[in-house]
Amino acid sequence: MVASSSRWPANPDQQVRRLISRRKRVALGRLHSSTRLMHELHFDLVDVVDIILEVERHFHLTIPDEVPVDTVGALMHYVRGHYPVASRA
Repeated sequence: MVASSSRWPANPDQQVRRLISRRKRVALGRLHSSTRLMHELHFDLVDVVDIILEVERHFHLTIPDEVPVDTVGALMHYVRGHYPVASRA
């Protein structure tokens, strides 16, 4: 998958939400910045790691283990701060 693909929204936040929605079959309406992956979506650790790996592949970046990614917003924030196209948007 390429971030600039026409079937993906240009907004990186929307791309993160879409990745989670497609990978884990969660309705986009349930994915807000404050949505907690484990507590609200009932993801286990393997699910969270799977999402992190998918985000890393999609955006061609690495999220260090020490970065807290307990919410959808935490993933969005990391991508915005480390993905070149996102930081210019």
